Amino acid sequence: MIFAVLLCFATAALFAQKAGDKLYVSVESAPLRSSAGLGGSTIETVKYGDEIRVNAVKTKWIEAQKSSGGKTGWIEYAKLTTKRISNQGNTGNASARETSMAGKGFSPEVESEYKKNGGQLNYPAVDAMEKEDVSDSDLLAFIEDGHLALGE
Repeated sequence: MIFAVLLCFATAALFAQKAGDKLYVSVESAPLRSSAGLGGSTIETVKYGDEIRVNAVKTKWIEAQKSSGGKTGWIEYAKLTTKRISNQGNTGNASARETSMAGKGFSPEVESEYKKNGGQLNYPAVDAMEKEDVSDSDLLAFIEDGHLALGE
């Protein structure tokens, strides 16, 4: 329940974004697409912590460009945060993925509480899923075959 409330606040903050605002990539990497929706082709990839500037907002998608230059494209708002992300103090032992998870509240304490409540963590299965690479064309075919929305 608390997670749902926090998600609502985070979503509301992103919907309040306007042209010129700064956001930060909160996932290991994400595609900037040629159009809003999963059907848009990947034109550039942004990485965890990259600062981007908002050009426009359309439903669940934000048109943006990396602040350091680059191409303009569309990215899902769920892959962004308003919090500035810094790797300062990172001793080099944590990967971008681990840092991203920690930034979202995943910690040894959270893991311990999850396990106490009967949760089972299968890290090898998660690692295997993360290694799967699905092309944009395969993803689009899956969506079309299943008569799913394109994520717009």
